[in-house]
Order: sequence, then structure tokens, then C-alpha cells
Amino acid sequence: MVAFDFVKSPITKIVDAIIIESSKSGASDIHFDPRENGMMVRRRIDGELMDYTFIPKVYERNLTTRLKLMSGMNITESRLPQDGAIKGKFGEKDLDMRVSCLPTNEGEKIVIRILDYSKSLDGIEELGFNDENFVKLKNMIAVPNGIILITGATGSGKSTTSYSILQVLNKEETNVITVEDPIEMNIEGLNQVQVNSEIGLDFATVLRSILRQDPNVILIGEIRDSETAKIAVRASITGHLVISTIHTNNSLSTIERLLDMDVERYLLSTALTGIISQRLAKTVCQHCKITRKASPYEKKVFKLALNKDIDEIIDANHDGCEHCNKGYRGRIAIQEVLEIDDFIRAALNNPEIDKEELKELVYGSGNVITLLQDGLRKILDGSTTFEEIYRIIEIDNDINDSCYISDTSKLSEDERLKIEEERSRELSELKKMREVSNANVATSTTSIVQPTDAKNVSDILPVVPSNLNATNNVVPNVDQVVINIDNNESDNKSVSDITPIETEDIVNSLIPEVPNNLEIKE
Repeated sequence: MVAFDFVKSPITKIVDAIIIESSKSGASDIHFDPRENGMMVRRRIDGELMDYTFIPKVYERNLTTRLKLMSGMNITESRLPQDGAIKGKFGEKDLDMRVSCLPTNEGEKIVIRILDYSKSLDGIEELGFNDENFVKLKNMIAVPNGIILITGATGSGKSTTSYSILQVLNKEETNVITVEDPIEMNIEGLNQVQVNSEIGLDFATVLRSILRQDPNVILIGEIRDSETAKIAVRASITGHLVISTIHTNNSLSTIERLLDMDVERYLLSTALTGIISQRLAKTVCQHCKITRKASPYEKKVFKLALNKDIDEIIDANHDGCEHCNKGYRGRIAIQEVLEIDDFIRAALNNPEIDKEELKELVYGSGNVITLLQDGLRKILDGSTTFEEIYRIIEIDNDINDSCYISDTSKLSEDERLKIEEERSRELSELKKMREVSNANVATSTTSIVQPTDAKNVSDILPVVPSNLNATNNVVPNVDQVVINIDNNESDNKSVSDITPIETEDIVNSLIPEVPNNLEIKE
């Protein structure tokens, strides 16, 4: 963490410094979290929140007011949530930011999202699609009418993929209209509409008007309700290419969600062109990555999902280096692309087909590379790690989809049953291996200290030395530096300025004396 000199530096320069440094570090969000003693500033870098600095309580109101003024919010209103935007030059970079303010019991929490359009402007070639999925994507956007859905959780890169596709479709002879909430990126040549629910301008209302504007391509920011889904599907079968996003886990759950929204089967089977499901995984640092032996659980996953035998895999060096953050730098997309064919269209039109039959039709054809399979491939090419894939993908659920045998329609009933039994046995073994692996990790990394007589945690915490620069009961890190914005002078010593004896004295003063009556269990 760093600390700013609030006495010598004005709050305006401190706010600018936080934004500039966060942008340089590649942060996607800056969180200003109100606490009892002040405000903690955290930054989300490569999807992970990390503490950056602490704002004393006496300066918290000034900083909040400054941010609300910059983003065009009402500074006299502190009881209701507000939204705003900041556009301008910070340092040497033009930044476009979205700002959200939320009243909490400790004060107003503000989150700044730094919008980065570089990936969208680079084109669909830079989105990380593997060769098979990239061919499917090009086939899907070449269709003159239909609906393409991009699915995934919040923060999985859906907007980046949507805008990249629009860049390809944005031509002189094409009328492209978007309906968004909010408009995240202004693109020359597009007609972009901002939804405003307070005046009745919702997605459904705008869509009805758009159809009278002679569009070729329609982008719907998100399908949130049944009415929007029905209008989007109907628009796609009347000669328009519709692109939209929806919050689902994979291709199969997307189809089920649309059917649950009461979209007619005969319309869905005709309109649906393809589904792109995606997640974002952190990219392993190429400068300090390491190679290690694969665990039995990892070997089993690779064998079941990719039918590959592995002995070693790439892993992140969590000590990190000057080029990365704990072994990772940047993020890469993990994708599953389903291109709707005639067999799936016929199944969608059949009201008697059940979920298991539809799943076998989608994943048993061999034409779909699941999220897990794409993630494992990117582990093998050194882009990410098994740790990341395990974090973002529900392996126990996805492994079942990845294990479907291709062309099951050519097998006899006895062969099918044999394959099902074998697959169930393998998946059961995998689950047991995972439980054993998790238990070993918990045992090796957990130590418990149980005070016998101490009434609360504060009884065993160290006393902060009076010579340390502690602000509002917050103990700074040993390597924390107080920054003076005006003259760039340091009021505290950094680690490099402290002699070995001084460093040892500081560290020893922070270590608590363990009471004799503590029982330590390993």
C-alpha cells in the first residue's frame, strides 16, 4: 500500500494521482470503500481486488465530494444511489470512466470503472478464439438474419466481444442501431440509443421503434425479460441480424433460459444462429512462469476432457516479478461456441425432447468445444494455469459435457449403456480425487491458534510502536511510503532507506508476545 500526504497535497491532486496510477497499472475498477476509521481504496487488476491506499476519516468527505463533482453527480444528495461519468485527460492518457455512488451505513461507496476499448478496436482476431471457434464465429456473423447471443457472468468480456463483432459489421452499406444501458463505447457510424427506464424508454419500447428505422444490424445491450426476448427473436426472423447478451453459464442453459422466457419454440428454432459463452482467465506471466508435475486430479481431468496424458504443466510463480502481479499479467478469454445446425433446430421445435436428449445432441455431436476443453487447451499452450481454470469453471458440471462421445447415434443401445457406465465410474473417481486433493490443501495450509483466556482478538494483537506513522489506527506496511504530490519528497523512509538493524527493530516491535496460556495446534 501507499500513503499520501494530505497535509501538503490538495485533495484534487490526490484524486488525479489515484486515477492515473490505477490506469497505468491496468486496473479495470477503483473502489472507494467507507470504513469506520476512514476510506479504503482498492483496485481491481486482472479481475482481483487489491488494497491500494487508505484515506483518513477527516478527508473522506472532501474526496467523495471531489469525485461526485467530477462525475456530474448531485453533491447535496447522499441518501440515494447516483450514476455519473468522467471523461478527460489524466496524465498523458484520455480516459473514459463510469462512476457509481451507493450510500452505505459507513458512508458513500464510490466505484469508478475505467473503460478500455483497446481489445474491441483490435478486432475479432485478438479475442482469443481457437481456430475451430473462429471459423464458427465468421460463419455466424456472415448470416444476414438471425440472433447471436453472447453469454457469461458480469465482467466476462461480453461487451468487448459484442463491440468487436460490430466493428466487422460497421460498413457503409449497413445500418447498425444499438440499444444499450449504458452506452459503453461511442463508435463512429453507429446509431446508439441510451435506455432511460424512468421515462418509459426501456429495451422493449426502443426495439419497437427501431424496427421502423430500416436497420440491418441491431445490438441489444442485454435481454433481461420475456418481452425483450420475444421482440428480439421476432426481429431476427424479419431480415435483421440481432446481437445481444444474456446472463447464463453455457450454450445449453441459454436455450433453456429462452424457453423459460416463453419464447415460442418454432420462432427460436428459426431465429437462433449461434451462442458464444465465455469467461475471463488471468494470463500467466511469460517472464517468471514455472513448470511443475501435474497432480493425479489434474491428470484425470485432462484425460477425461481432452483424452490427453500429461506429466507436467505450466504454473504461475506466486512470488511474481517486476513484469506481473503474483505471477499473472492480463487476461484471456475462454470460449464455447455453438453454431446451430439443422439437427438442433429440429430438436428445438420438438416440445417433447427432454434436457438430457438436448444436451447429448449439443455436446455429443463433437462440434462443440466446451469451456473446460478450451481452458485446458490454453493451459497446454502456456496461456493460463489450471488454478485459474478451476476458479472460473465448474469442472464437476462441465466435465460431464466434455465427456460425451461423438456420433453416439451410430452406436447400439448396449454400447451406449457401456459408455454411460464407464463415464459415470470415471466421474465418480474424479470427484473422490478432488475431495482428497482439497482436504490435503486445507491440512497443509491451515494452522489454528486458540487463546484459552483471551476475551477478544485485541488481547493478542501487537501494540503499535509510537514512532511509526500510523493514521487513524491503521498500521502501514513496512514498505509503505508517504507520498507528497507537490514536491515528490518522501516523509517516511522506504525499505531501501532503512538499515538492517532498523528494519529488524521495526519488525520485532510488530511481533506480539505470545501469552503462556495459549494452546497452539498444528
